[in-house]
Amino acid sequence: MRISQVDMQKVLNGVFLKYNFPKEKANLLANVHTESTLVGVNSHGINRVSLFLEHVEKGIIKVDAQAEKTESFGSIERWDGNQGPGVVNATLCTERAVSLAKQHGMGLVALRNTNHWMRGGSYGMQAAKAGCIGIMFTNTKPNMPAWGGKESRIGNNPFVVAIPREKENVVLDMAISQFSFGKINDYKLKGEKLPFLGGWDDQDQLSNNPEKILLKERGLPIGYWKGSALSMILDMLATLLSAGNSTYRISKKEEETQISQVFLCINPEIYGDKELQEKLINEIIDYTHDVTPMHPGDKTYFPGERSAKKRAKNLKENMLVSDGIWENILKLSS
Repeated sequence: MRISQVDMQKVLNGVFLKYNFPKEKANLLANVHTESTLVGVNSHGINRVSLFLEHVEKGIIKVDAQAEKTESFGSIERWDGNQGPGVVNATLCTERAVSLAKQHGMGLVALRNTNHWMRGGSYGMQAAKAGCIGIMFTNTKPNMPAWGGKESRIGNNPFVVAIPREKENVVLDMAISQFSFGKINDYKLKGEKLPFLGGWDDQDQLSNNPEKILLKERGLPIGYWKGSALSMILDMLATLLSAGNSTYRISKKEEETQISQVFLCINPEIYGDKELQEKLINEIIDYTHDVTPMHPGDKTYFPGERSAKKRAKNLKENMLVSDGIWENILKLSS
């Protein structure tokens, strides 16, 4: 079925209020989940709401908790998320990193003891809209084997880079696995195979069957051994900078919680050459756009371009949502 932006925000806001979130937090959660769905990332938007609320009911996510600063070193700060909602904590830490960048040229906030931030691109876009370059990443529970290993020992540690631009902002939002597990679940819901190999099945064979991959949650690292190494490096950085939990320590918990994240913002205005910056970015985009497609009808895109097109389409035609998922949301709101 198709749901409008206004209807989804209204229903979700009511659901979060019912779960005792303060009005401001409920509104933020509703907006972020709706916006993620609006850009076509249902896996980290509307599809994730029920699991999020399960974690609230279990006490994994503390409704009244919020991130707070624990240490400050000039343009670098450490924060503790106090097991609050990941969306709320990430929004606050991005805001703080932007503020530090405006003051110092660069600002870094390392956050520990937080929860899933849903769509990482939300915070990249937040930084870009504030005029800052954003570089952000998070660790996760183990859901990929280190290259050459059989069991999952590393996380698919989503990585975000955002660059402000006069036209459409550039926003890279990617898991270090070939497909995020939310996306794999999307394909499972639609009864479709992945377009490329996405992980190992229970027979230790690479597969594009989402159900078989989800049995043991062993995702395929991007670039094979290179993605495996990048995952470990991001985990090390998030852990060291925040003094928080590593993927190893997260693996000791029953559920994915108390994870570590990094929010780095750079203020490009300090250089005083905005016109040159815009020209250079547009040259790169134009050069990659102006190419003969590999297959007729194909097109190249810069990071975030397809999301912007999807958003415009969904604003016009409304968002396509699984009947079962929306019916469950309505039950939660009643």
